[in-house]
Amino acid sequence: MTISVSKAKKSFEYLLDNRIHMRLTMSSYHFPLPIPMNSSTHTNQPLHASQLQLPSHIQLTKVQPHPLTRPKTIRYRLSQLCREGQPHLARQLFDEIPKPTTVVWNSIIIGFICNNMPQEAILLYSQMKSNSFLSDSYTYSSVLKACAETRSLRIGKAIHCHILRSGLYPSRIVCNSLLSMYASCLYDGVERVFETMPKRNVVSSNVLVSWYVKVGLFAEAVNHFVKMMKSGVKPTVVSFVNVFPAVAGTGDSRVANVVYGLLVKFGDEYATDVFATSSAISMFADLGCIESSRKIFDNSLERNVEVWNTMIGGYAQNNLPVEAFDLFVHALCSSDNVGIDKVTLISVLTAASQLQQVDIAEQIHAYVIKSVPVLPVIVMNALVVMYSRCNSIESSLKIFNSMDEKDTVTWNTMISSFVQNGMNDESLMLVCDMLKQGFVIDDVTICALLSAASNLRNQGIGKQTHGYLLRHNIQFKGMESYLIDMYAKSGLIRVAQNIFERSCSNDRDQATWNAMISGNCQNGLIDQAFSVFRQMIDHSVPPNAVTIASILPACSIIGSSRLAKQIHAFAIRSFLDRNVFVHSALVDTYSKLGILAFAENVFAFSHEKNAVTYTNMILAYGQHGMGEKSLDLFKSMRENGIQPDSVTIIAVLCACSYSGLVDEGLKLFESMEVEYKIVPSLEHHCCVVDMLGRVGRVSEAYDFVKILGEKGDHLRIWGSLLGSCRTHGEFQLAKVVANKLVEMGLGNKNAGYHALLSNIYAEEGNWEFVDWLRKEMYEKGIVKESGCSWIDYGGRSDYFMVRDKNQTHDDETHVTHHMLDVLDTDMKKQW
Repeated sequence: MTISVSKAKKSFEYLLDNRIHMRLTMSSYHFPLPIPMNSSTHTNQPLHASQLQLPSHIQLTKVQPHPLTRPKTIRYRLSQLCREGQPHLARQLFDEIPKPTTVVWNSIIIGFICNNMPQEAILLYSQMKSNSFLSDSYTYSSVLKACAETRSLRIGKAIHCHILRSGLYPSRIVCNSLLSMYASCLYDGVERVFETMPKRNVVSSNVLVSWYVKVGLFAEAVNHFVKMMKSGVKPTVVSFVNVFPAVAGTGDSRVANVVYGLLVKFGDEYATDVFATSSAISMFADLGCIESSRKIFDNSLERNVEVWNTMIGGYAQNNLPVEAFDLFVHALCSSDNVGIDKVTLISVLTAASQLQQVDIAEQIHAYVIKSVPVLPVIVMNALVVMYSRCNSIESSLKIFNSMDEKDTVTWNTMISSFVQNGMNDESLMLVCDMLKQGFVIDDVTICALLSAASNLRNQGIGKQTHGYLLRHNIQFKGMESYLIDMYAKSGLIRVAQNIFERSCSNDRDQATWNAMISGNCQNGLIDQAFSVFRQMIDHSVPPNAVTIASILPACSIIGSSRLAKQIHAFAIRSFLDRNVFVHSALVDTYSKLGILAFAENVFAFSHEKNAVTYTNMILAYGQHGMGEKSLDLFKSMRENGIQPDSVTIIAVLCACSYSGLVDEGLKLFESMEVEYKIVPSLEHHCCVVDMLGRVGRVSEAYDFVKILGEKGDHLRIWGSLLGSCRTHGEFQLAKVVANKLVEMGLGNKNAGYHALLSNIYAEEGNWEFVDWLRKEMYEKGIVKESGCSWIDYGGRSDYFMVRDKNQTHDDETHVTHHMLDVLDTDMKKQW
C-alpha cells in the first residue's frame, strides 16, 4: 500500500494541535505513527516515522521533518500565549485543565507578572494554596516579585510565612526574591533579612545597596559596596548602576572618581554598558561635576535615548540651559538615530524655563507640537511651567484651558504658577474650581495655598488651610516651615512661635529654623531672631545660605555693624560667601549700615550676580546720594544681559529721587512699559510723585496724580504729595490734598498722615481743625509711634525715646544718661 508523505505530516500536526486532550508532558519519547501496511509487511510492532520505506517513484524534497524528540507541552503553549500578550486566553485554557501540575501553575503566575498583572498573579497564587497544590521555589520567587511590584508588604510577609512553614530549604533565588520584596516595600528590616540569608551572592548585595539608596542611607550603601568588593564578590554592571546614586548622595566627588575608575577597570563590557554610562553621567551631574559628565558622554561608544536624556537633563539640572539646547540640537542631527521621547522634551522645556525668554519658549513649543501629534499630560504640564517662568502667565493659562485631560499635577502647576507670578487671588479661585471638578487637594496644593495666604497677609485663608490640614491629617516634609512663614507674615507671630516650639527640636530641618528666624526679623523681634539662630547652631543644624540671608537684615535693623561683620565671617568660614543670595543680603545690610565701601567690595567680588544683587547695589548708591552711579550700574546690568524687574525700576527711581535726577527718572518711567514690558504699579507712581515733590515741582506732581485717575486714589500717593506740600510751603495745594485724604478716609493705622495734617493746619493757625483731628485720633485709638535711638555698648543695645525714664538696667543706664548729658552740654557750648 502506497502512503502519502503529506498525509503523514498532517497526522503529526494533528497530534500536536490536540494538546489539551492528549495532556502532553516534557518527556522526550518518540510518538509511534500507526500506519496500515499491506499483508506482506504487516507486523504487530508499531512503525516509527524513521522506519518508513517509501517506493522508489516517490521523491522526497530536502525538507527537515518535524522534531519528534521534544513535543510542545501544555506549559509551552500557555507560556507562548502569555508571551504573545494574551494572558486571559491562557487563563481560559488553564481553567480547562483538570489537575494542573505545579509547573503549569507557575507558567500562568509568571505570565501574569510578565504582562504587568501582578494583582492577578497574587490571586492565582491564593487559589493555588486554597486548592492545596504544592508550591516550589519558582512559585515563591514569582509571587514575591508580584508583591514587590504592588508594594504589598502584608501579603509578602504572609508568603514569607508560607515559605518557612513549607519546610522547603530556600534556594538562593527565593532568598533574593524575598529580600527584593522587602526592599521594594521600603521595609526597615531589610538589613536583618540580608544577614539571616543562608546563601548570598552579588544579586543580594545589589538589592541591599538599592534599598539603602531608596531610604536615603547613602554612606551605608557605599560602605556595603566596598565591603562586597573586599569579600571577593565580583560586582556586576547593576552593582555600579545602584551605587552611583549613593555616591552622588554623599556629595563626595573624590569617591565618585574612584568608583567610576573601578567601572572602567573591569573592562569594556562594564564601561560601555549604556545603563552604567547613563548612571555615571547622572552621578557626576548631581555632584556638579558637569565637565566629567560630558567627558563620559563624549567617550561613550554607544548612546541610546536614555544617555542623551541624562546628559541634557544634567545641563538643565546645573542651570546650564544654553548647553542643554546645544546638545538637544546635536541629538536631532546625530547619527545615533536618537528617538526623542517625553523625557527629552521635559528636559528641554526645563532649560527654556531657566532662560526665561518667551521667544525661545515659543520656538520650543512649536517644535513640540510638530514633533508629537498627541502631547502627554506631563509634557503639557511642563509647558505651563515654562511659560509661567518666562512671565507669560497668559500663555500658561491658555495651555491649561486647552487641555482635554488634566490630573492633579496639572491643577497644582497652574495654581503654583499664579502664586509665583503674584496672582494670589486667582490661585485661590482656581483651587475652588479644582475642588468642584472632583480633584483632591494634596500637599503641593497646600503649599501653594499657604504661600498665597502669606503673600496676601490673609489670616483667614491661612487659618482655613491649617484647619484643612488638621482635619484630613495631611503631613508632609517642611509643613511647619510653611505654617510658620504664613503666620509670621500675617502678623500672628505668637502663633508661629507656638508651632515652632511644639515641633520636636530634633526633627526641625533647616527650612523650619530659617522660617522662624525670618519671621522674628519681619516682626521686629531681633533678640528672638538671634536667639533662634544660636539654638540652631547648638542643635548642630548647619546654617545654609537662606539662614544667613534671613539673619543679616536684623543687623541693619538694630544698626550693629559688629554683628554684621561676625555673620559675614561666619559665612566665609562655612563656604557660604559665594552664594548669590548671601551676596545680595550683605550688600543691602552694609549699605543700610552706612558702610558703603564694604557693600561695594562684596558686590565687586561676587562671582554670580542676579537682578536682586544689582537692585540692592543700585539702591545703596541712591540712598547715599550717588544717583549717577546708580544709573551707570543700571546700564551695566542691562549690558550684562540681566533683565531688570519691577523692583529694580523702583530702586532706580528712588535713586533719581534722592539725587534730584528728575528728568532721568521720568524718562525711565515713561519707557519701562515699552522697553522692559513692566506695567507701572502703585510703588512706581509713588516714586514719581516723591521725585517731583522733593525738587519742589509739587504742581507737576499734583497733575501727575490727577492724570492717574482711579489708579492714583491711594493714601500713599496723596500722603507723599501732602508731605511735599508742607516741605515747600504749598499750603493752598496742601488744603486740596488734605480734603482728598479726608474724603478717602485716613484709616485707623495711618497715624503719620494724621500728625502731618495736624501740623499743617497748626502752622496755618486753623486750631479748630487741629482739635477735631486730634479728637478723632483719640477716639479711634490712633497713636503715632515715637522714634527711638539706641547705643550698642558692650554687646548690648540700649534703646532711648524722648523723655523715656523706664529703663531696666538701672546702674548702667544712669551712667549712659550721664554720658549723654555731658555730650549734650558740650554740643550746646560749641554751638
